[in-house]
Amino acid sequence: MTTSVFFGCTFIAFGPAIALFLFTIARDPLRVIFLIAGAFFWLVSLLLSSLVWFIAVQISNKDNTSQQKGLLIFGVVLSVLLQEAFRFGYYKLLKKANEGLLALSQEDTMPISMRQLAYVSGLGFGFMSGAFSVVNILADSLGPGTVGIHGDSQHYFISSAFMTLAIILLHMFWGVVFFEACEKQRWLSLAVVVLSHLLVSCLTFLNPQYEGSLIPAYMIMFLMGVWAFSCAGGSLRNLKLCLTCKDKDFLLANHRPR
Repeated sequence: MTTSVFFGCTFIAFGPAIALFLFTIARDPLRVIFLIAGAFFWLVSLLLSSLVWFIAVQISNKDNTSQQKGLLIFGVVLSVLLQEAFRFGYYKLLKKANEGLLALSQEDTMPISMRQLAYVSGLGFGFMSGAFSVVNILADSLGPGTVGIHGDSQHYFISSAFMTLAIILLHMFWGVVFFEACEKQRWLSLAVVVLSHLLVSCLTFLNPQYEGSLIPAYMIMFLMGVWAFSCAGGSLRNLKLCLTCKDKDFLLANHRPR
């Protein structure tokens, strides 16, 4: 049973992201490099926020429960803000890198478009975020022990897997919207990305009332997905062409740089 839970939750959390990687990124070495770089940027942001939170906990009163809860909320907010700051830093770096690649290229167009970079970097952020969110939970799912034996929720593992899936996909959508907003200097869109990231992260404080966190998180994911689809140049017409397999250049998979 524990093995089934482990593999089931792993495939729920990472299945769609791995499929996206295999079908849209793995065949292009340049995209793989940018994805790994995006994951590294997210990792550095986590390292900095963890360091600040660790120092704050050490100098605080560990016997004060309310103070420790406040520090936990502070740590989550700080982590989200640092992630978005590093996303912006990564955007600026990719902008410079793309200009360098264009200068070295013998063609008139960039070897990879900013929309592709937004998608790839967002997926890199999502992969690393998802791994750190659920890896310990997956390890515990192998046992020993039985979830809910003392009256707690029996849906802990599967709820964590679905939340991880939402976070991974949201990072991908946030990346597309964020880069598009930076390109067109739409600062309100940037604020919406940051605020929605804060909201989804803070929803986890409602656990173990999982319906209170999962349902709003997936609603936000759907809305951000529609927004990212629009930013990537999507429309009802090319969505229909894609679903009927009549458009081989649909959106980001084979997007022509411009």
